[in-house]
Amino acid sequence: MEVISSLRVVQERADRLRREGKRIGVVPTMGYLHEGHLSLIKLAKQQSDVVITTIFVNPTQFGPEEDFERYPRDLERDRNLAQEAGTDILFTPEAKAMYPEGYRTYVEVTEVSSILEGKIRPTHFRGVTTVVAKLLNLTKPHVAVFGQKDAQQAFIIRQMVRDLNIDTEIAVAPIVREADGLAMSSRNVYLSPQQRKNALSLYRSLQYAKATIEAGERSVSALRKGMEDLLRKSEPTRIDYIAFLKPETFQEVELLKPPSVLIALAVRFGSTRLLDNILIDIPS
Repeated sequence: MEVISSLRVVQERADRLRREGKRIGVVPTMGYLHEGHLSLIKLAKQQSDVVITTIFVNPTQFGPEEDFERYPRDLERDRNLAQEAGTDILFTPEAKAMYPEGYRTYVEVTEVSSILEGKIRPTHFRGVTTVVAKLLNLTKPHVAVFGQKDAQQAFIIRQMVRDLNIDTEIAVAPIVREADGLAMSSRNVYLSPQQRKNALSLYRSLQYAKATIEAGERSVSALRKGMEDLLRKSEPTRIDYIAFLKPETFQEVELLKPPSVLIALAVRFGSTRLLDNILIDIPS
């Protein structure tokens, strides 16, 4: 596995790979890799000849009161895991290269970036779309792989790629969970043992919604109340949202209709925000 930190060098390498007829897959990450990230690398390996994994803790997607400085980092561990998963090139740029002095250009997807996560973290998605656009320009992939756990992010990136005519296919991989159902996240390390146990309520509430919908319930207000009751038993610091969405538009709905619904939620335990979601088919 080759490790590259230079922006110019990674662009030159991508140019050469394309001239050689190689299909490039990229997996953008902020590091502190876990099995969820490794599943993205493995999927990229299946869909391309050369996999570039990027590790960059992007400062522009963190708000002033968020955890940029304490976000977990372990580059040596990440190098080993990325290589074992099938990474061919590890791209590790520095912030001062990605955002040099005088940097003033940002990419923003309007409307959908201001709801749910965007409402709580107003500048977050502007930072995400800006850095993803830069990484796609740098690595020039045929396919880029993201995870379903960050469903709103995946939707917004697809929108950006479509709107800006970026010649990259976006693949979204399923959520990878711990054996007990907790969605894997780099931020899980912040949880105390009791919070880790309580956090299982996210998955339980989604499973409750799935079973209740399959039993015939179509009222969003009734489903939301049942989910909130389950979550509150786990003593969360706060439930930020429980949203019922049309997967194809990300618009919220109040009555469930075929063919499907995406249920997304964000819940805090202490200072740690956890996200989870589920796509459920609605019988006609």
